[in-house]
Amino acid sequence: MPRIRTLVLILAGGAGGRLELLTHTRAKPAVPFAGTHRLIDFPLSNCHNSRIDDVWISQQFNPVSLSDHVSNGRPWDLDRTSGGLLVLHPRQGNEAGTGFQEGTGEALWSQADLIRQFDPDALVVVSADAVYKLDYYALAEEHCKAGKAVTMVTTEVEPDDADRYGVVQLDGDKITEYVYKPDEPKGTTISNEVFVFTPEPVLKVLDELEKERGQDDLEDLGHYLLPRLVDAGEARAHPFDGYWRDVGTIDAFHECHMELVEDEPPIDLDDPSWPILTRAIANRASAQVGSGASIVASLIAPGAKVAGDVSGSVLGRGVVVEKGATVRDSVLLPGAIVRAGATVNRAIIDDHVDVRADVGEPGGAIALIGLHTTVDETLPAGARYPEVEDD
Repeated sequence: MPRIRTLVLILAGGAGGRLELLTHTRAKPAVPFAGTHRLIDFPLSNCHNSRIDDVWISQQFNPVSLSDHVSNGRPWDLDRTSGGLLVLHPRQGNEAGTGFQEGTGEALWSQADLIRQFDPDALVVVSADAVYKLDYYALAEEHCKAGKAVTMVTTEVEPDDADRYGVVQLDGDKITEYVYKPDEPKGTTISNEVFVFTPEPVLKVLDELEKERGQDDLEDLGHYLLPRLVDAGEARAHPFDGYWRDVGTIDAFHECHMELVEDEPPIDLDDPSWPILTRAIANRASAQVGSGASIVASLIAPGAKVAGDVSGSVLGRGVVVEKGATVRDSVLLPGAIVRAGATVNRAIIDDHVDVRADVGEPGGAIALIGLHTTVDETLPAGARYPEVEDD
């Protein structure tokens, strides 16, 4: 039986404002993760492990950081003569569907002509701010057999988190109701932003919505497109019971890292049967641990040097923890330095930050220190440094 012609579209253009300082100068999918990876590595690795060769990335805000990381797609075997990786940029022109997009619905509609030219049997549309492993091709096969316009991957979340997502009501695998970011969710089953579309009927509905509302008011997929497909009886669910974590907020980003340093982490990034691949920025030597250092329940990336005390933390490439320094329950992105005498508690320290004083408090709110800064004064729990005004 011939393989289903499958196209994956990764929507990677959002501003990522909920990650605050981490996305001030980089795209959200380019945010470093787990010491050695970036968030975009998860959907790209899912494509590689699903043996899907045609992958498009729609990018927009702070695109250089993302383009630099994905490059030609070689780490994910997407550097191909035919097909492979295609990076879509906002563009100016005289036809409709050009320029910056205001939401994922408009982003999908803007690529409608290219999608029609490619003519896939199944269009897999995913975001790039979640940590999970999923066989997109098996999902596409299931979708095509079902004969509906959309398959939404669903998962269960905590009651306090449901209002951040599209909440669904089910009758078997049929989605009977979809409410996007409701004020009072009716349950905890949500769509986790992995969709498989049958292209032509879905693009036709998008065209209808654009004529009704205008391009600038298409907003996100969950505002108008998905509810209309549900109302038409064209939406089905694929329940996902594996590990899935949306890391699009500071709290979730930190919590996910803390799960990775547990004795039995919920997801294995080095599983040979489903590796999470990445592009190494530079060849780094093994991590160096000094004779007086103490490291407990932590991840230490290549090139890191630890002479102090580290517990329950993730240290990225080239991080330095000097003798007499302490790091607890924290995430240090590549190149951060914690000087002798400084203590870092429950904090996220960005690239090439020089910490010379205490940051955060045990059990307190998560402190966040932005890119390329020097901390020479004590910063309490929940601190944001430096303060950045919104544009």
